[in-house]
Order: sequence, then structure tokens, then C-alpha cells
Amino acid sequence: MHPVDPQGAETDGSKILVEPLSWDRTLFNQFMTVLAFVFLALALLPLLALLFEVLRLGLPNLSLESFTALPAPPPLEGDPPEPNGFGNAIQGTLIMVGLASLISIPAGVLAAIYLSEFAKGSQIAAWSRFATNILSGVPSIVMGVFAYAVIVLSTKTFSAFAGSVALSVLMLPIVVRATEGALNLVPDSLRQGAVALGATKVQTTFLVVVATALPGIVTGVLLAVARAAGETAPLVFTALYTDLWSEGLFSPTASLSVLIFNFYNDPDPNRIQLLWTAALILVGLVLFTSILSRLAIRSPSTQRR
Repeated sequence: MHPVDPQGAETDGSKILVEPLSWDRTLFNQFMTVLAFVFLALALLPLLALLFEVLRLGLPNLSLESFTALPAPPPLEGDPPEPNGFGNAIQGTLIMVGLASLISIPAGVLAAIYLSEFAKGSQIAAWSRFATNILSGVPSIVMGVFAYAVIVLSTKTFSAFAGSVALSVLMLPIVVRATEGALNLVPDSLRQGAVALGATKVQTTFLVVVATALPGIVTGVLLAVARAAGETAPLVFTALYTDLWSEGLFSPTASLSVLIFNFYNDPDPNRIQLLWTAALILVGLVLFTSILSRLAIRSPSTQRR
């Protein structure tokens, strides 16, 4: 409370806090607010222009056929039009991102739990965090070269498995950092309360700490999935591309991002139209995953904390 005089009037110090700002400070505040909105609009302008172009060129050709058919070969003169779609690319994207998630999510979450709860303050935790930070800054094309050297050259074939390994290495540091950050936000009072009730270290970690941090963990996992779904360079070196349906994990496999990369300079106008529709689906997939991550942050359990 502010000191008051015997008549109940506030002192000069408290009057300063309730007096309106001077005209020059008010003008400066309004100017900086407008300037911030201007720079925000400039930052969003390229994104909005890209989204508008993808919607303008991709939406008119969107149909059920796009999801179920294979890319049609360039038509010969007089031939009837064939079904044209990218069902194989959707299939390949789901296979490789799904397998990469099965590899990276359990490994990343368990590694983060160990670093945060069992090896906190140790030398191995410090070195592991350093390695994770280095790995998160490695360009994605290097991940593709790594998977190419380790798997493609060993198996003598491009494959969905090699692409999944490249994507899993790309996802791993994102999952580890997001999970560890979510675990570190759990207050120590919850851990101490669980121990006071007789819970073991493992019970406290998995039934209390992980359960409390679950929305943050899910957010990190979804962001890693969104990152992997939009990558092109690792898959060019590992899974390559095919116009056919996937024949298995150890055969060349199509993906949406590589289809867009390959069709961009194709002289066939039908394939040019197809790539814009594929870009629309890919952007929608990444946007949907990002929205899910935001919903995980806004879950009731997160808001109560």
C-alpha cells in the first residue's frame, strides 16, 4: 500500500502512478504500436501471398480422383484423358512419416525423461543436450546424405525405410527438446507430494510428471511430425520417387514433397496442375498438424496449471 497523509490524500509518489502519460510519451507509444503492426503485416505478407497462390491454382483441380489415382503419363494426340492424381505420394508420405514417428517419438521421449528426471545435473546430460542442440541445427539435406551413406549404399536400393530413418533423425532433436522443456515446467511440489505419499521414482516420473507434462509433449511431437511431412531434401537422397504405388518398405517410394519437386519443371501442363493440388494437400496437412499442437497447449489440464 502507498503511504497516505493524515487527511487520507495519497503522497506525490502514488499520484505519479495514476496520472496520465505526457503527450510525447503517448505519441511515442502509439507510433511504436503502429510500427509493430506494420512489420507484422510485412512478415505475414509473403506467407499470405503463398497461401493465396496455392489455393488459387490447387483448389480448382481438387477432386476425389486426386487422392485415388496415379500420376497420368503425358497424353498422346487423340488419346482420351486418363485419371490423374497423387494417391501414391499420399501413401508414401503417410508410410514414411508414420515409420519415422515410430522410431523417433519413443526414443526421443524416453531420452528426454532420462535427461530431465534421472540424469539431471550430470555430465552425460550436459553432453546429451549439447549433441541435441548440434543435431537440431544440422541441415536436412545432411540427414539425407547420412541415410544415403548408411542405408541406401548398404542395401543397394532407394527405399521408404531409408527415407523414414532420415526423417526420424530429423525429428529426434525436436522431440527431445520439446519433451524435456515440458517436463522441466512441472513444479517440484508435485514430485515431492508424490514421494511423500510413498510413490517410487519411476511411479512419480511416469504417473505424475509425464502425465502433467503430456500436453506439452504432444505439442512437440506434432510439431516434429509437421516438420517431417514437409521435408524434401532427405527423401530425394533416400526414397527417391516413383509414379507407381509403393511395393514395400525396401523399394523406391513417392512422397508429396518430392512429387512437387519433380513436377515443377515438367513440360506436361497436367502435371503442373497436379503439383499445385499436391502442394495444397501438403500445406493443409502441415496446417492441420500445427492446429492440433495449438489445441494440445490449450487443453484443460494445461490451463489449470
